[in-house]
Amino acid sequence: MLYLLKNDTDSNAHTGPSFIVVVAVDFGTTSSGYAYAFTKEPECIHTMRRWEGGDPGVSNQKTPTTILLTPDRKFHSFGYAARDFYHDLDPSESRHWLYLEKFKMKLHTTANLSIDTELHAANGKRVKAIDIFAYALAFFKEQALKELSDQAGAEFDNTNIRWVITVPAIWKMPAKQFMREAAYKAGLVPRDIPEQLIIALEPEAASIYCRKLRLHQMIDIGTKTTQNGFSPTENVGAGMTQAKEHVRSKRQSRTFLVENVIGELWSELEEGDRYVVVDCGGGTVDLTVHQIQLPEGHLKELYKASGGPYGSIGIDYEFEKLLCKIFGPDFIDQFKIKRPAAWVDLMIAFESRKRAAAPDRTNPLNINLPFSFIDYYKKFRGHSVEHALRKSNVDFVKWSSQGMLRMNPDAMNALFKPTIDHIIQHLTDLFDKPEVYDIKFLFLVGGFAESPLLQQAVQNMLHGRSRIIIPHDVGLTILKGAVLFGLDPGVIKVRRSPLTYGVGVLNRYIEGKHPPDKMLVKDGTRWCTDVFDTFIACDQSVALGETVKRSYTPAKPSQQVIVIHVYCSEKERVGFISEPGVRKCGTLRLDVTGTETSAARREIQTHMQFGDTEIRAMAVDVATSRTVKASIDFLAQ
Repeated sequence: MLYLLKNDTDSNAHTGPSFIVVVAVDFGTTSSGYAYAFTKEPECIHTMRRWEGGDPGVSNQKTPTTILLTPDRKFHSFGYAARDFYHDLDPSESRHWLYLEKFKMKLHTTANLSIDTELHAANGKRVKAIDIFAYALAFFKEQALKELSDQAGAEFDNTNIRWVITVPAIWKMPAKQFMREAAYKAGLVPRDIPEQLIIALEPEAASIYCRKLRLHQMIDIGTKTTQNGFSPTENVGAGMTQAKEHVRSKRQSRTFLVENVIGELWSELEEGDRYVVVDCGGGTVDLTVHQIQLPEGHLKELYKASGGPYGSIGIDYEFEKLLCKIFGPDFIDQFKIKRPAAWVDLMIAFESRKRAAAPDRTNPLNINLPFSFIDYYKKFRGHSVEHALRKSNVDFVKWSSQGMLRMNPDAMNALFKPTIDHIIQHLTDLFDKPEVYDIKFLFLVGGFAESPLLQQAVQNMLHGRSRIIIPHDVGLTILKGAVLFGLDPGVIKVRRSPLTYGVGVLNRYIEGKHPPDKMLVKDGTRWCTDVFDTFIACDQSVALGETVKRSYTPAKPSQQVIVIHVYCSEKERVGFISEPGVRKCGTLRLDVTGTETSAARREIQTHMQFGDTEIRAMAVDVATSRTVKASIDFLAQ
């Protein structure tokens, strides 16, 4: 259930009790991490301690979103620790352990998400998604509390923490609510203090952080200069490499100072200026258009969040398709089940080569094939891997005598193409929208933003229409922004509704206006059924704290609970709940027990808020002014 507001309707309804520290968890598709700041020193953002393990050539400020459960389904480990332990298990043993990775996408792709939705572990066994998400959040809670306790020199109390969890902006309400349910289950916050947890939208968090950027903290691709004391360079990727070195030298300290003033870049923005944040993560790409409102520098959303499942894992799927083409899908499927740890190994090897892909690369990329791959293939097919490569007419991929797949750069770039094409198509469509004109900056953030291939594609698409800015440590942008959002959730003043929401009602039947098949005669009065009563329309702008009011009356005085179905549609104008594209998406529940009254007709006034990152409801019994317990539920029952 989503949480309810008490009777205060001001926009600061969720400042709630005063917290000492804000801890943000960036729960990513491919990697995750946390960061925190004390409310007394909001300009100091601390990122988590370094993780054990790590990959060569991949900076480990975040840990892989991988989780390992013991054969009896108890939590064992998370991140690098989970991956390394799983990898070291004997194949006969590892078959019984449950290893999961890249599971966050399930929340985006499942049509009727519920508390019972299941995930598949690497060995094919099924587990409840809510358990996995709760285990992961509990792991971060434990890590953060440990670090805070060490710093304080005494046990740090969880009640002093405001938690922030980031989710993609394009996620529908059920997925956001699922994250909240997992947080309750993990003991992150108690169900009766919902305001202790804020759900933050990833591109919004990035946007909040980007406002604070100083010139030495980013790269401006448009002008081809890296703003960090390095010489300008013609090559997109080189600036990034230099920037990474620059960041690495400062990496020893995990504390970021966020200027309290507005960053230099921001000082170039004037009232009403627009900019786009493109958040390219592992699973999804999220696009948000913001406009600046001075003097406070508040943000206003100009166009509803858009995007899709075009994250960097799309490249992994293309690589898998390539392997299927060479070695046969039957073998790859078998290999994944019989040698799951070796499959994980192969994908790690691919990951580091994937990061070496660049537009101007000429020398081939070598990918190590695990010994068990070569060995198992020979047993499975009766001939060698080398033979398979010769026989498959896949151009650009050869066998090297050191036991590696040699990929010509064109072959690697071809794996990126479908994903990058999707992103560019989406950006092109966005820039064609009437609301999206005269964009001053385009901020490229998220882990995938580091890819020189993606950077070049975005640059070619924009033709200099706006400046492309990439923050340093681009993978941590969302994390740092989420901390800032937790410190001041009121910074985003106006949002756009991603869908049209409403309920079905009866209206007086009007001849000529209403279709005859919708007519219902009740006690001599003619009514029109299934009328869609719109609460808020798709892409309508809605201010923080703005409420939609409706009054409902129990059908009979003795009724204890009123349940109202909430419907949604992607269309802006909806006449009837029976129209195509309109679907039931949730229920509004009003618990009127204990508010009995002598009044002949009871009126329950509900207020719904759509201007925040989650939809909320509150209700009052008009006759007695007593608060009625109201909740709105989006998870399929």
